[in-house]
Amino acid sequence: MKASPHRAAPCGAQPPGSSMNAIPPFAHLCEPAASLEDGHGRIVRYIRLSVTDRCNLRCRYCMPDGVEKLEREDILTYEEFLRLAALFAKCGVDTVRVTGGEPLVRKGVDYLVAQLKAIPGIRRVTMTTNGVLLAKQLPALLSAGLDSVNISLDTLSPEQFARITARDEFENVRASIHAALESGLPVKLNCVPQAGVNEGELEALAALAKDKPLQVRFIEMMPIGYGAAMPCISGPELLARLQKRWPGLAPLPAQESAALGDGPAVYYTAPGWQGSVGFIAAVHGKFCASCNRVRLTSQGFLRPCLASEAGCDLKTLLRSGATDEKLLKAIQTTIWEKPQEHHFERKQNIPATRGMYRIGG
Repeated sequence: MKASPHRAAPCGAQPPGSSMNAIPPFAHLCEPAASLEDGHGRIVRYIRLSVTDRCNLRCRYCMPDGVEKLEREDILTYEEFLRLAALFAKCGVDTVRVTGGEPLVRKGVDYLVAQLKAIPGIRRVTMTTNGVLLAKQLPALLSAGLDSVNISLDTLSPEQFARITARDEFENVRASIHAALESGLPVKLNCVPQAGVNEGELEALAALAKDKPLQVRFIEMMPIGYGAAMPCISGPELLARLQKRWPGLAPLPAQESAALGDGPAVYYTAPGWQGSVGFIAAVHGKFCASCNRVRLTSQGFLRPCLASEAGCDLKTLLRSGATDEKLLKAIQTTIWEKPQEHHFERKQNIPATRGMYRIGG
């Protein structure tokens, strides 16, 4: 059975009851020096491409067993992703993150990385992966020009890993982290603190940054999809715990932090550490005012805000023969209408109901 399509107003259509001021004042389509600006003055320079909804793990807060899979024809082809990525680059987007699902379960993702790197204006191509297949595919990805990798790791225990993911793949993930570090590829580890699951391991996970040149990032559980029913360990709470363990833990100097990317993570390090720890506190440290990113799902739905179902079905436009001009107008209008902020703190009536594996985490 096919998944229900996204329901949205036609791309670029004026929402009912809105004023003409809600329509972006575009005098012309993007030129090489142009930028994508939303209605609140934020410039979008970063896009996340979810290349598949499939995954070889079954993390309970993201994609537990039994979820419905999309049909192949529902997913954008690489050529469609590349056409859209080139249009985004023409409007000033310079960073692309390849995500899933698990991106490495889709064949030929190294080809996609290489082609993205070849697009004029694209400065960085990065990837978020669970690491199960990374060691095997790392040589091809390095040859393709991959700039960095984020690897999901919620535990240091093989037994706990199997409980969280429903799969016995811990050793493959550990081997991938080692291989990536040995290759010189910049590595970040993404950990979702989970009450009653891995909360006793968080100091041990943070300690990886003492002896290795990597960033361990703690990402608050967001009230989206399957994670909505799970308690959140807040970033401020965890920071206090880590500073009690390491009193010298202090914010990373601004210049060093900027070198790690322009995302929402706030980084800390301590004297003698090779790496750092980061906190992405979407619920308890709202960073909407500086949001510079949008998501393109594997189904070709442009989603300007993670917490909103609003967006644009670019796949339908692509497959109906839309010109680049029409696609650009749809992209510009959708980003102009990007919501000002999320309301995760309300913990109810969150409209984003699809799992992160479908959205592109």
